[in-house]
Amino acid sequence: MKILKWFFIVFLLLFTSLIAYLTLIFDPNDFKPELVDAVKEKTGRDLVIENDLSWTFFPSIGIELSQISLSNPAGFDAASMLKVNNVVAEVALMPLFSKEVEIAQLNLDGLTVNLETRKDGQTSFDGLDGGATQTKATDTDTKAGGAQLASLDIGGIAITNTTITMTDAVAGTEQVFTMDKLTLGEFSLGKFAPLAYELTAELPDMTLTSQGEGMIKIASSMQAVELKDLKIESSVIGEGIPNQKLDTQLLAQIQVLLDKKLLEVSLDELAVADIKGSGEVKVAYGSKVPNIHGQLDLGDINLDTFMPADKATEDKSNSPQASSNKEPDLSALKLVNFDLAMTVKSIKAANMLTSNWVMKTKLNNGVLNMSQLTADLYQGKLSASAQLDGRQKIASYSFDKSVKGVQILDLMKDAAEIDLIAGTANFNVKGKGRSLVVDNIKKNLAANGKFEIADGALYGVNIPQMIRDAKAKLSGDLSSSGTAEQKTDFTSLTGSFNVAKGVVSNPDLLMASPLIRLAGTGTANIVSEALDYSLTTSVVGSLEGQGGGERDALHGIEIPFAITGTFSEPKFALDTEALFDAKLKQETDKVKDKVKDSILKKLGGF
Repeated sequence: MKILKWFFIVFLLLFTSLIAYLTLIFDPNDFKPELVDAVKEKTGRDLVIENDLSWTFFPSIGIELSQISLSNPAGFDAASMLKVNNVVAEVALMPLFSKEVEIAQLNLDGLTVNLETRKDGQTSFDGLDGGATQTKATDTDTKAGGAQLASLDIGGIAITNTTITMTDAVAGTEQVFTMDKLTLGEFSLGKFAPLAYELTAELPDMTLTSQGEGMIKIASSMQAVELKDLKIESSVIGEGIPNQKLDTQLLAQIQVLLDKKLLEVSLDELAVADIKGSGEVKVAYGSKVPNIHGQLDLGDINLDTFMPADKATEDKSNSPQASSNKEPDLSALKLVNFDLAMTVKSIKAANMLTSNWVMKTKLNNGVLNMSQLTADLYQGKLSASAQLDGRQKIASYSFDKSVKGVQILDLMKDAAEIDLIAGTANFNVKGKGRSLVVDNIKKNLAANGKFEIADGALYGVNIPQMIRDAKAKLSGDLSSSGTAEQKTDFTSLTGSFNVAKGVVSNPDLLMASPLIRLAGTGTANIVSEALDYSLTTSVVGSLEGQGGGERDALHGIEIPFAITGTFSEPKFALDTEALFDAKLKQETDKVKDKVKDSILKKLGGF
């Protein structure tokens, strides 16, 4: 017991002597001017430490700083870019006897970060290269009796209770984030150190949680920051989020070149909900408007999962009419320039499936150009180019689109649940318009194009059967009624069209089949979806088809045929009265010809 007693007495004496040495002989405030000068030299900013540095002895030996701030550039709303309530630097004991400070652990609490972007494009990061001052400290600058900092190593950093405020005067936005925890392992310039964080943000309409880990390296010159194997997992929850929740994961390599104002990101792995991909992005942020160049390669995308059918129906039925008549604000298109190339394995939207997407887009000064868009579409090929000009309050657009070899029936079934027409379709259209409000798009669109459908069928009507029934009634069989499938086969269906003031005009519709010919003109109203076609049909050969025997009695007679109704419920009508008049005229002409021939024969006999 006496040995244990003397051990504690000796330990207490040594600890008391150490405290006396540190407090009386080694004053940490001797390093305060050097810290301020070093920050000024490296960043060009003013470091303010309001309170004196002091020693802490529990739970470990360290130097405590409080009420610290790093200034913003002149002219910014917030005077300080950084503020810290309290900093404790735990130091290694032995280097202190050589008047060297080796920080074993740096703990920051109550960090406040104010990041501003002014209307002229200047940001809080501008000038961090230290250009504001070129004066370096020398040995003669050190006051007599003052200590000189021989080396500085950090064994680790832990930051808690951090608030980050991001204000953008150009966009008129303010975002506030809370960093629950940020840890950095053993750190020194020019070497990688482990980094981890946990972040939450409570925004007006959503909640963000994010956590990540990776390796970070800051160059000895302080002009480059590199993040290696950065893995981030995030989740956003809110009523405005598809399915009220969206999870994302990424694995990235990031490099920031501060002297060149260049950010380079390599996305090794990217997952947004069920969408997976990879790519790379470069951001040059030195100019007033950032310039972004990127390549993104994505897998299968099912957009239907982001907007469930029942939710979409509910939103559509409950949305006020006023909101649909409001032009979207495209002013954000002027805040960035980008050049993006993207490939997508497949996209499913509104139950319509496309694959092998290749897209190239470029945004410059508020004008978005899509120079290339190609995709496989229902055994055919889609090709398009387009431009959107968002510089004015009401946007304008133009496009040039074509499809080749598309199975039109499968497309219409998936896109609109309509089985109106089948066949292999070739289609091209070129147009332009103003306004992005749905109703205005329909009214203001001006376009023209051509279509050709081969080896197909028109569903919902059997024109040959309608003619057969009419023919039977002309013969006196009023009970005749066909039971054949309501479908009209054709070998080709062609025409041209133009769009103006919400109406599609088709002046030269022509349908050919082994049994009949159908030709005429018509319109389709995009706004009301009304159809109005006035056509004529005529019989070719026999209505019974191949092997039907002699030429049909109705051969050569043009029969009026009308298409009315709507896109989803078209109505077909054969003008039997006109057919009767045409048949009567045909028979009358035959009788006249017979009488004429008979008279001529008699006259020839004289």
